[in-house]
Amino acid sequence: MKASEDLRKEHELIITTLNVLDKVVDKIELGEKVDAADLKDIVVFLSEFADKCHHGKEEGFYFPALERAGIPNEGGPIGVMLNEHDLGRSYIRQMRESTSSDNIDFQTFASAAVSYIDLMSNHINKENNVLFMMGDMRMPEESQLELLKKFEEHEKNVIGEGRHQELHALQERLEQKYL
Repeated sequence: MKASEDLRKEHELIITTLNVLDKVVDKIELGEKVDAADLKDIVVFLSEFADKCHHGKEEGFYFPALERAGIPNEGGPIGVMLNEHDLGRSYIRQMRESTSSDNIDFQTFASAAVSYIDLMSNHINKENNVLFMMGDMRMPEESQLELLKKFEEHEKNVIGEGRHQELHALQERLEQKYL
């Protein structure tokens, strides 16, 4: 198995959550009632799974391995991905702040969500269809296997024992409710 395969599998969960988020935005825009707890759960999933876990693996391990394999960061595809990660964090922060009080700011949440969906949909497409393919061609098998070990350690040490499964369950609950 290649490191990119693990990242692609995580992309599938993130894409499903983007679809959930899109349905939530539709409800908000139609003036329908949306459970504030679901908005907060979406933010938790995006913060912990998409950013801390997934982007943490990319930024901490995968992108540096790509650089060692000759793929440029500054002025190259890795730099673009890193900038998009930072922009995505700003949208997550806006969504979190819009849900942090008793008076949920649904419009601010929806606006940030739409921007995040657009950004991450395009971002994932670029990673899956360009960057990961470049990495697969340039990184030897032993590097790929070492990355997979580091990914597992990251999940255990940074995300926490069992938290990955809890986040999967949270995502599945949201998927069943909205899709």
